[in-house]
Amino acid sequence: MTPIVLALIGTGAIAVLLVLIVVGRVHPFLALLLVATAVALLTGTPVAHLAEAVQGGLGRTIGHIAIIVALGAMIGRMVDLSGGAQAVARALVRRAGAAHVPLAIVIAAFGVGIPVFFEVGVIMLMPLVYGMARQTGRVPAVFAVPMAVTMLTVHALLPPHPGAVAVGGALGVGAGRVLMLGLPLAAFSVALTYVLSRPVMARPLGCAPEIRAIVDEAGEAAGPEQGSPADARLIAAVHARPVHPGEIALVIGLPVVLMIAGTLASDMMAAGIARSVIAFAGIPYVALGIDVVLCAWLLGLRRGMALSTVSDVLAAALPSTAGIILITGAGGAFAQVLVQSGVGDALGGMLSSAGLPVLALCFVMTMILRVAQGPTTVALMATAGIVGPLVARLHLDQTHLALLALAMGAGGMALSHVNDAGFWIVTRMAGLGVGEGLSSWTVMTGIAALTAFAGTALMWAVL
Repeated sequence: MTPIVLALIGTGAIAVLLVLIVVGRVHPFLALLLVATAVALLTGTPVAHLAEAVQGGLGRTIGHIAIIVALGAMIGRMVDLSGGAQAVARALVRRAGAAHVPLAIVIAAFGVGIPVFFEVGVIMLMPLVYGMARQTGRVPAVFAVPMAVTMLTVHALLPPHPGAVAVGGALGVGAGRVLMLGLPLAAFSVALTYVLSRPVMARPLGCAPEIRAIVDEAGEAAGPEQGSPADARLIAAVHARPVHPGEIALVIGLPVVLMIAGTLASDMMAAGIARSVIAFAGIPYVALGIDVVLCAWLLGLRRGMALSTVSDVLAAALPSTAGIILITGAGGAFAQVLVQSGVGDALGGMLSSAGLPVLALCFVMTMILRVAQGPTTVALMATAGIVGPLVARLHLDQTHLALLALAMGAGGMALSHVNDAGFWIVTRMAGLGVGEGLSSWTVMTGIAALTAFAGTALMWAVL
């Protein structure tokens, strides 16, 4: 097939994918598999090789991210049920003072957002938001929207979140390097977004009556809801012996330090036992596995809980990861089919002829797909499949490949609106109407995306 025909098939596939997800409300996992199969057939993939093409891409992607996502979810669940997020946030609020409560909550959200998924993190910190709204007399959105934007920034840019891990795997760059560059980038983006968005948040915002009722009842004692008997025993244990913010800081920081140290050791240390040990501990799944053991001891066993109870709490985190892992895997299958069929190469060539630098191309393409269809992970995986062949021809080093992954992450958080589940979670829990959500949350996600891309472009020019 000619490159023009392949490019048309690829463009049509993306359009069909968007229609299925946005208009037809087809689950992204099913939509991605259907479109990947159709592209493989239309581009002449033999039926005998069809399963290998689709299942191979799905299997490789899941093999790369499943263990990281699962271990990250276990850590997040222990932090959630222990009330650790609220402990960290309350400590920061006490230190910052009443005048800087929104900033303190943003700092807490940055730390808490590293090990937990976006939606979980928002829900974890909402009791504190309601308590602060009650104490200060301000509407919850003043605290909730900057907090949620911070969570989204961390979610889109940093491992162990599935989109960042999957794109890093697709581009062939390690999670440790993405973390090493992504942490200062995320901090830069969050700080600049907080400053630039102050006029947006200074405008009068409302609060829905049902949220106002919750705020009026909110208090400092708000905590996680009890679920299973194991959850209840953990909550009782931490109520009897409350979690210290330093314990949560250790849990959040340890895997980050291990992964970055592993990357630096591989790059800078001479071969030897010390380098091997540090590099081993820095393997993402090893670093997270060590942190799970630390969580189990620090937040459970050390407080008198039985090992079986702690194990039940950790295991309960796994079902919620199934959908995320499968969607990401299907995105990997779609990306693999685009690459294997030559569609990605044709699309990449067509896009590169538009004159956009590769960094801007990654950002713009991911942003377009994100705005059109909603889920960040789907947008990231589709973009990786389209630009992958182009990037492979450039023979970039690991640092610049990591920056491309971060540029995609920046585009993947842009302009969250009504087709994004995150939009409804934030606006409903903050008590905002659709119009207010678009003028505050959507605008701020756009600002965050632009600041993250600006930081990535600056790093690209310097490094």
